[in-house]
Amino acid sequence: MTTTHRPPAAETPEEQHRRLRKVRTATVVGTTVEWFDFYLYATMASIVFGTVFFPPGDSSLGTLSSFATFAVGFLARPIGGIVFGHLGDRVGRKPTLVITFALMGTSTFLIGLLPTYGTIGAWAPILLVVLRILQGAGAGAEYASAAVNSYEHAPENRRGRQGAWPALGLNLGLVLSSATILLLSINGDEFLIAGGWRIPFLASIVLVAVGMWVRNALPESPTYAGQVKEARIKPRFRDVFVKHWRGLLVVSVVAIGYNALSYIFQTFSVAYLTEFQGATAAVTSGSVMVAGVVAIVMVPIFGAMCDRYGSKAVISLGGMASAVFAFGFLGLLALGQTWAIFLAVGVGTGVLAPMMFSAQGAFLSRQFPTESRSAGVGTARELGTAVAGGLAPLGALSLVVASPSNSTAGVGVVLVAAGLAVLAGAWFDQGRRFSSGRN
Repeated sequence: MTTTHRPPAAETPEEQHRRLRKVRTATVVGTTVEWFDFYLYATMASIVFGTVFFPPGDSSLGTLSSFATFAVGFLARPIGGIVFGHLGDRVGRKPTLVITFALMGTSTFLIGLLPTYGTIGAWAPILLVVLRILQGAGAGAEYASAAVNSYEHAPENRRGRQGAWPALGLNLGLVLSSATILLLSINGDEFLIAGGWRIPFLASIVLVAVGMWVRNALPESPTYAGQVKEARIKPRFRDVFVKHWRGLLVVSVVAIGYNALSYIFQTFSVAYLTEFQGATAAVTSGSVMVAGVVAIVMVPIFGAMCDRYGSKAVISLGGMASAVFAFGFLGLLALGQTWAIFLAVGVGTGVLAPMMFSAQGAFLSRQFPTESRSAGVGTARELGTAVAGGLAPLGALSLVVASPSNSTAGVGVVLVAAGLAVLAGAWFDQGRRFSSGRN
């Protein structure tokens, strides 16, 4: 079955422009806040949480324990992707976007209120894990809802650009969180560890309020409204597994490869530089912030490339380039010099990861028909994300810790394999069955 874009009846060009502007604003603002929260947790897990929420002792063990809570959030993501993905197909894209955003933002705010291990003992990591699970469930549904909604609002010849808006929000959130940490740690990490880490978590509630206001003004997807709601179709979750299992496999494999690459480029690098190269939070967060700025510039370019060459071609190029860059990336990190750190993170997080992520909005959405799209993307992507996003940085750090010389050779093998996984998933693109074009 091939589906086509269905704009609202009798919509003028000016009305279409206003509608797409609302979608762009709601998508970018919402995903900016989501990824501000998520990267904030990832960075604090690398720098602070091992000391604050776990027993004092071996710093490497504390960092690994902190990363374990980071991984738990990823294990919760498929629950959110499955539950809220199906909800998006049953009740609509807009209400699901509002619900998942509220869950994500509230959990992040409450993390900022948690007592430390020194105050309540073992309850500190337990409560951290509970909130991390809720945060992960909200994040697990957020991307699929935002990407699918953006894709379905777009004219066929602009689906690459429109589908890339979540990637722009991701990198704006990355820059905002990194800049926040840089300002808080400009005079060293002591202020963060002493309690300064709470400030951005608590302040995020303001961003959440803005995001809720913007998303409430978001129009429903015209494709969903026309092909599912008005047609009185009752989406069945089991159809995703029975009729569209090929799309599930494609999305899962791409998600495993992409997330392994992305989180090693960004999250593992921060932990490795902090633990084994003695880099300060100012240097690591500064490198991530600069990479985010580069990505903000690159995302619209990659979105336009998707419209011209196809999202399959762009995501394949990103996977191949990442595999080639793997050992160069690790070699630069091993130098431990500021310029090398900025270059490594700048290329990995600023160019290669955004290339693949920009293409995902269109590529993943086209793997499923409208009535199964939100559940299909949410389920498959978050299963892949759970496997790689949480376990890849934890596994990579464990490989380094286990090596007598703290070698990163094993991490290089993981990066190459992840790049090849992206290529393999893209090769079996199912989009021609549900889309009349390359996007």
